[in-house]
Amino acid sequence: MSELVLYELEGCPYCAKVKNKLADLGLEYESVMVPRSHGERTEVEEISGQTGVPVLVDEAHDVEGMPESDDIVAYLEETYGESAA
Repeated sequence: MSELVLYELEGCPYCAKVKNKLADLGLEYESVMVPRSHGERTEVEEISGQTGVPVLVDEAHDVEGMPESDDIVAYLEETYGESAA
């Protein structure tokens, strides 16, 4: 299992932004598709405390459920980008 896990929804533009950053950085990750209905998103709610996506889990850095695409993109750049040496 990958240490990076992305909870996402098909067709979600915020999820696409995060997936593009993961691809830019050449990072492998596990994708977990969540149900369309917010009421059925119990797994992502348990992890992040909310039902919105995307949500990132990064076990290598003790990130247990980071929401908000802009925050995730900034985190990925800071942690895995060129300046993260």
